[in-house]
Amino acid sequence: MNSFPLFVGLRYTRARQRTRFISVISLISVVGIALGMTVLITVLSVFNGFQREVRTRMLSAVAHVQITGVGESLQDWRDVADAALKHPHVVAAAPYVSAQGLLTSGGRVRGALLRGIDPAAEDKVSEINAHMRSGTLGSLRSGEYNVVLGAPLARALDVTIGDRVVLVAPQGQVTPAGILPRLRQFTVTGTFEVGHYEIDSGLAVVHIEDAQRLYRMEDQVSGVRLKLDDLFLARQTARDLVAQLPPEVAVSDWSRFNATYFRAVELEKRMMSLLLFFIIAIAAFNMVSSLYMMVKEKHADIAILRTMGASPGEIMGIFMVQGTLIGAIGVGCGIVFGILGALNVDSIIGFVEQVFHVKFMPQDVYQIADLPSELQAADVVLTAVVAFTLSVLATIYPSYRAARVNPAEALRYE
Repeated sequence: MNSFPLFVGLRYTRARQRTRFISVISLISVVGIALGMTVLITVLSVFNGFQREVRTRMLSAVAHVQITGVGESLQDWRDVADAALKHPHVVAAAPYVSAQGLLTSGGRVRGALLRGIDPAAEDKVSEINAHMRSGTLGSLRSGEYNVVLGAPLARALDVTIGDRVVLVAPQGQVTPAGILPRLRQFTVTGTFEVGHYEIDSGLAVVHIEDAQRLYRMEDQVSGVRLKLDDLFLARQTARDLVAQLPPEVAVSDWSRFNATYFRAVELEKRMMSLLLFFIIAIAAFNMVSSLYMMVKEKHADIAILRTMGASPGEIMGIFMVQGTLIGAIGVGCGIVFGILGALNVDSIIGFVEQVFHVKFMPQDVYQIADLPSELQAADVVLTAVVAFTLSVLATIYPSYRAARVNPAEALRYE
């Protein structure tokens, strides 16, 4: 391999430029690439952390796989649960009753999703009991009509343990006076907070038999919730269960419960990545102007090298070495600062919020209070490869122009 272009290119890089403007533009190119990579790696890490946190907190109260019957009514749920448990990836199953209702207390009214559970089986399929703020799920006993509320829902109703709330069921009952709403008084015996605002502010948990009596479901349930040994196998497991279970039941996995939400987050991540890649591209192509002016400055040197026997390819290689080295420095700095930014994003955002008195993550909008971050090696490698590739591509045209310099023309006025 001919080391002449590498040797001269490195000498040119270390040499002090006669025109400081060229050095400034080269420095701007390095800073631009490093800054673009830093922002991109940090933003991708925040998106990864955001998806992880929402998924983890959501799955604290949402099943990995859910089996429901026609019209939200499943009769032979025990047989369905037994059949589902035979799947190698299903580790637990629990029946549930799900219905809408209104909770009232002291003139305050809130809509809620009422979920009837078997407290003994619920621990196997969800982590609500691990996120109890007060009380336990064990306080839900059949016939006592107790209820466990999400902490924000309890605050909205201004109730604590021992207080009573009235549940208004949407199904009415026919009386001589007409159709009246079905009412039932419940005693608050606990509160939970899984960290997902939408769930915490809208979920009320009661004993499954109390829910069956209230909604007149007899021994029927709304469905069966399953827990898997690997949540990322939920989609394939759901497909397997569809083929194994009776055709009148529906099987859905956790990714479908909030499919629109996760797709929106993924789309935002892709669009943000594309925009930030353009920042890196702009910084990389700043090298075109700096290298082009460097070629203009080195016309006499190029002509001398050509007369000494250097080929056009070697001249082109000299300036490609210069541009590649500038790009490599920018990429290296971008990787270092990007990793540091991703690992310390929470501290950085906290400092900015404190200085400017702003809140970047309102909990009622983004459903999590803190800004999470998850650094993934694939994001760093992809960003570095793209940035370095753009840097190398940006050196081709100036280097090509250098290779086409006519020695006689270049030395005419020297």
